[in-house]
Amino acid sequence: ALGALAQETRLKICQILAGAGAGGLPAGDIALALGVPQNTLSFHLGHLEQAGLVTSRRQGRYIIYSARTDMLAALTSWLDGTLNKQS
Repeated sequence: ALGALAQETRLKICQILAGAGAGGLPAGDIALALGVPQNTLSFHLGHLEQAGLVTSRRQGRYIIYSARTDMLAALTSWLDGTLNKQS
């Protein structure tokens, strides 16, 4: 998960999806928000799905992506605990 988020575009995708809430966003809307081509976005979304940070579902002709807020919260909590132990 950390490796997936280490790339700036993937981090921005997670930020956008976390802000979108449980309803998620269509891939095209995410691409427009980031100003990236669809194929580039698909590549990054694939990495995030493999890392368990986003999910997708088909809704008609669209694929809707949502942040796995449970996973993002767990990762944030782990990072917070790790960083606090080092202080």
